[in-house]
Amino acid sequence: MKRVEVLVAGGGIGGLAAAYTQARAGRGVRLLERAEEFGEVGAGLQLGPNATRVLAGWGLLDEVVATGVLPRRLVFRDAVSAEELTHLDLGGEFQRRYHGPYVVAHRSDLHRILLRACEREGVELVKGVSVERVETAGSGARAFCADGSVHEGDVVLGADGLQSRLRAKIVTDSPVESGFVAHRGTFPAGGVDINPDEVVAWLGPDCHLVQYPLRQGEMLNQVAVFRGPGDLDAAFERCCDQVQAALSHLWRDRHWNMLDRAPATSWVDGRLALVGDAAHPMLQYLAQGACQALEDAQVLAEQSVKHAGSWDDALAGYQEIRVPRTARVQATARIWGDIWHVDGLGRTMRNELMRTRDLSSHKYTDWLYGV
Repeated sequence: MKRVEVLVAGGGIGGLAAAYTQARAGRGVRLLERAEEFGEVGAGLQLGPNATRVLAGWGLLDEVVATGVLPRRLVFRDAVSAEELTHLDLGGEFQRRYHGPYVVAHRSDLHRILLRACEREGVELVKGVSVERVETAGSGARAFCADGSVHEGDVVLGADGLQSRLRAKIVTDSPVESGFVAHRGTFPAGGVDINPDEVVAWLGPDCHLVQYPLRQGEMLNQVAVFRGPGDLDAAFERCCDQVQAALSHLWRDRHWNMLDRAPATSWVDGRLALVGDAAHPMLQYLAQGACQALEDAQVLAEQSVKHAGSWDDALAGYQEIRVPRTARVQATARIWGDIWHVDGLGRTMRNELMRTRDLSSHKYTDWLYGV
């Protein structure tokens, strides 16, 4: 195969974003996807203004908004009592402060938008090719694939997800089981009594449920998470009627173990660099997995332009900027998950702190969403 400037291993959201931004910067890009077709597994995702600012800069935000929903509030409720504990207003003041909206969208819609953007920018998209390992030497890198093919480039971006094979060349670790499992479900709106302008998180003892609308309010997305293994209904048996009613709309034939990894101090080895979940897999409690992957792509593109002609400096700059940021998100997501699932005295204290929160304060969100 002809040598290219940038090889991307993995065609999920992080890989497509990295490929798009590098092609947009004028580089020749080849993306290698192991699946026979491009697509995204999962249901809904939340995009905070730190991500929507990036999408706006790429000229893609309007497409995402057109397929999604702009919720009015992010609401936290006690899953047992149904009491509203606190909320975050996502309207005008929020958007002015953070220079971007909060959008909820279907993962497949964002994936399709990024895929089309890559096609428009001339990214070479190769399906059915699984990158097994990468060798770097001097001013280049080679990706060795399961089908025997070898692809050469100036740099390889490893976007092969939480179970990344390429990460093992840089970090000797394994995914960490959180002890929780998730059931998801999307279905036509109207089957569950929920405000179509809200993202709602129901916080329960060793369990939680998140609900929000998708596709201009035509669909509802739900994620139920509980400490496993165990029965879904039994895990939520103490919860209020609204939560109990929602469980019937979840997929029962599949579930997802909630995994992450400890923050890594290095994502770069020679001309190999990790992006997205391969670099910083995180638990879902801050809704930042896709958001941080988009930030990766933006910063890496900025650094590659700033240090044009020196991939070594560009990758070093990318790592220096992104590692501390994502490490904080990973660590905070773990803490936030612990707070969501407390019971007894812990639940009483959490609820009181949330009830009495100053609704005009942004001290808990500035670090995450701020410019």
